[in-house]
Amino acid sequence: MAKKRKFCAYRRLERPYTRKSKFRAKSFVRSSPNSKIVRFDMGNKVKTDWEYSIILIAKGNLNLRDNAIESARQVMNKHLETKLGRDNYHLRIKAYPHHMLRENPLASGAGADRMSTGMKMSFGKVVGIAARIKTGKEVFEVKTSKANVAVARVALKKASQKLPESYSIQALKIEAAKA
Repeated sequence: MAKKRKFCAYRRLERPYTRKSKFRAKSFVRSSPNSKIVRFDMGNKVKTDWEYSIILIAKGNLNLRDNAIESARQVMNKHLETKLGRDNYHLRIKAYPHHMLRENPLASGAGADRMSTGMKMSFGKVVGIAARIKTGKEVFEVKTSKANVAVARVALKKASQKLPESYSIQALKIEAAKA
């Protein structure tokens, strides 16, 4: 299997041109790959009276691939689970990967001129999916009590190191946010 392209190939937010129709013949994109994100909600999902909400906010526009989100989720969930236990936090992924990333494979080597059509009709095949993140959009959210805010900030900092671009971390008191 070919390795994934570097992030710089998909960095810019471009107009999505991925027509998906209920009629297969009219659909430009025949199928979409499954998301690699296992879970979007972790921790204590039942409790609703959390004191603080700590949020990871994007500082720029970018496409965030599903494998990067899953990697950050694993690091963050492991840190929160070992430090706080499963019942003292609620972690939610706010970014959903729906944008399809396409690639036009060009053959090289012997016999490539008979196999490849170059850039003629070069729509490309789907190679992955990504979440389209704009400046100021929330990527991850951790809800916890006042005593555990510092641990949640460290977890979000670790997650941001797994993701491209830069992010800011904000802690909001939930009562103030609802008012």
